Amino acid sequence: MSDADDLARDIAARTDVYFNRTREVVAQFGDRRVTYAVFLRRPVISAPRLMLDWLGRVAAARNTGFDIDVVHAEGSWTGAGEPIIYLSGSLVQLADLETILLQKLGPACVAAHNAYQMCLALPQVGFLAMEARHCAGAEMQETMAYAASVGSAAAQREGARGFVGNANDGTAHWFGAPGGRGTMPHALIGYAGSTVRAAEMFHARFPNEGLTVLVDYFGREVTDALAVCRHFPDLAASGALAVRLDTHGGRFLEGLDPAESYAVLERRAPGAIRRYRSETELRYLVGTGVSAAAVWRMRQTLDEAGFPRVRIVVSSGFNVDKCRVMADARAPIDLVGTGSFLPDLWSESYATADIVEYDGVPMVKVGREFLLRRNGERRRGG
Repeated sequence: MSDADDLARDIAARTDVYFNRTREVVAQFGDRRVTYAVFLRRPVISAPRLMLDWLGRVAAARNTGFDIDVVHAEGSWTGAGEPIIYLSGSLVQLADLETILLQKLGPACVAAHNAYQMCLALPQVGFLAMEARHCAGAEMQETMAYAASVGSAAAQREGARGFVGNANDGTAHWFGAPGGRGTMPHALIGYAGSTVRAAEMFHARFPNEGLTVLVDYFGREVTDALAVCRHFPDLAASGALAVRLDTHGGRFLEGLDPAESYAVLERRAPGAIRRYRSETELRYLVGTGVSAAAVWRMRQTLDEAGFPRVRIVVSSGFNVDKCRVMADARAPIDLVGTGSFLPDLWSESYATADIVEYDGVPMVKVGREFLLRRNGERRRGG
């Protein structure tokens, strides 16, 4: 079987049946040229490349052509209800594509928007994409990595550092990297029996890699961080050593409690806790897990011990809101490892397509007139 045959079977199997039947009806009673408007109902960052590449494959396999007017270029902000593309061609060739093309557009645009907002909230901080373990298979993994790269690039154009890479080899190309980045999971520390020993093992096997060490496994973040720094003084002095805070939400970082967390921020970022805060914001500031107080405590500890060049990497639930709170508290973060740019409310990621022209005549269902092309609107092609 040819690739075209495989693609045809895949489309027929995965698309909604009423689209397949529509294609057959139109083929029997006469084809028409149509134009679809494709949009989302919420503001997003445009991320259409995966959809456009797929449409290109389909057009080639079907020996046809589609005219694609990209209204909002990749990486541009797009308002709710604004068409991202206008897609024109034979209705016979387009009728059964709607289901899959929408799958390839909506989630990517929402994830890109989330990544963009996160990067802008912490413009001096680097991000590492760690979404793969939360994805439902390889296709979603590819989509989400692409989306993070689009949102990051948009934020970088506004001066943010953005995403500096990701955590797996398969999607590293979206970040212009030859491979993924990362050192150790908690499993390696459990295997080694101590945080220092895990760091020793990793450094022995990968001596030329920077060393980022998880320090929360035994609940001794401060103690183990200092032990690692003292064990690797040259790495600590050169800036090649980092400690990663991943304290889970069931406990405080070593040495902290509610009162001490407030005290830390009162000394370091008093404005962050003197304003009204929601319960969630307070948890990000002074609660359990990786709070702003926890980051400040670690920074203070490292500096006072003579390790000012040891970097702090954070992970655990760093979504848009948490990034904003960390920025407000001026938390001294060097790198955020996160997969929380994945859409939180999946229904917001639903893209929609409506036919807005039949043989060049504007026509759309009542209530969707806002999708019609504006007079004089320039076609950009695609």
